[in-house]
Amino acid sequence: MQIRTEWKTLILPAAAALLLSAFMLGGCSGGTSSTITEAGSTTVQPLAEKLANAFKAKNPDVNIVIQGGGTAVGIKSVNDGTVDIGAASRELKAGEPNLVKHLLARDGIAIIVHPSNPVTNLTKKQVRDIYAGNITNWSQVGGKNKEIHVIAREEGSGTRTAFEDMVMNKELIKASTILLPANGAIMTAVSSNPQAIGFVSFGYIDSEVKALAIDSVAATIENAKNGSYPIVRPLYFLTKQQPTGLVKNFIDFCKGPEGQQLIAEEGYIPND
Repeated sequence: MQIRTEWKTLILPAAAALLLSAFMLGGCSGGTSSTITEAGSTTVQPLAEKLANAFKAKNPDVNIVIQGGGTAVGIKSVNDGTVDIGAASRELKAGEPNLVKHLLARDGIAIIVHPSNPVTNLTKKQVRDIYAGNITNWSQVGGKNKEIHVIAREEGSGTRTAFEDMVMNKELIKASTILLPANGAIMTAVSSNPQAIGFVSFGYIDSEVKALAIDSVAATIENAKNGSYPIVRPLYFLTKQQPTGLVKNFIDFCKGPEGQQLIAEEGYIPND
């Protein structure tokens, strides 16, 4: 009897520990390891949501959490390890973390006005002068004798940084500019104000606003693809290191044929 009691004392706890370990391992395989988190550019956000839904349709056990916040938030969050993937709508700048870039697509930045505005074309210099405060009335560029209401994105926005890099030529956006936190907010503001001007991703353009030709080149996907439209920037997913596992599978899907087809359908420029 003493031998059996000692056997139970030694063996049963060991068996219980093995069962608990197996249970925990099994739980991990269906828990956090099946969740992907992404945050950053509000330009990339609606596209990332569409891509996530398409990926989840093929992988129903996967949970993908998509958030905005702006490019600066995406860079910081992925570098800090808060999210698996950051999203950026511009090139990384000197002094920013050395992250791994995964090119999703390219995207034109449209200069938009209210549909009732008679102006249809601006030069890039005219756009720069409007945002710098050197041109303040629509009559100076062929429009009505009305003050121009200038709208832009907030500091930290990838769309704003790309616009400054490609349009402003180191001139500052004037201090009285109305700053808004997302492409959608600019769309709403311009569509409700006949005197407004703003800039948004091509992917947001609809009939509620008018996209101006720039240097006599229409703001179309075709012109962005062939290089004639002058304001085009990259859209990236960012990872701290080379991705593995589920994160790699998702990024590969986005960069593969199905993901790129969806990107084209959403009004962005796929990687050819």
